[in-house]
Formats: sequence, structure tokens, C-alpha cells
Amino acid sequence: QVQLVESGGGLVRPGGSLGLSCAASGSIFLDAMGWYRQAPGKQRELVATISSGSRPNYADSVKGRFTISRDSAKNTVYLQMNSLSPEDTAVYYCYAQRGGLPILYWGRGTQVTVSA
Repeated sequence: QVQLVESGGGLVRPGGSLGLSCAASGSIFLDAMGWYRQAPGKQRELVATISSGSRPNYADSVKGRFTISRDSAKNTVYLQMNSLSPEDTAVYYCYAQRGGLPILYWGRGTQVTVSA
């Protein structure tokens, strides 16, 4: 059983930065990894993904502000968030797709709050 554990959430002021990380347990090959977020009263939305070849994709709302990266040897994905605004407040969930299979693993989520 693969488990994803997120870390790095917290409270930050508008304009500030925060970094998230998500580590997958087990020695398995993972294809795409990434982050979703869900704000109160809103649907979960894709934030960023990164392929096994480290090709990133971003939601328009975070382009130029967020950077996704991964360390495949450690089965870990990162999300560096800069120029944060209150609209970025949400629970951030990481996910990972098992290599070659339509199986997704999810983390439990980490709260990011942007407030003065």
C-alpha cells in the first residue's frame, strides 16, 4: 500500500512564500505526480502536475508564481508557492499515479492559509 504524506502547509501573509512537499512510501515507479487544492465551498481544482520526465503543467491561476518539481529517486514532489494571495487559501492535496496503471494515490491534505 502506497501512502503519500504532505508537509509544509501553514499560515503566510499575502505576498509571501511557502513550500510544500509530498513523499510517497514504498519503492514503486510513479508516473505523474502533482497537487490539487480545495477551498471552502469550492470544488477541488488542479494546481500543477509533473510527469515522470519532469515536465510540468500549471493551472492558469498559478502560472508564474508556483513551481512544481520532483525527486523521482525519493518519490517526492514539491510545490514552491510565491506571491501568495488570499485566493490561494485551501487544503492542498498531493497525488501520484502508479507507473503504467490507472491507479491514483492521494495524500490527506495540508492547509495553506494566506491572510494578513
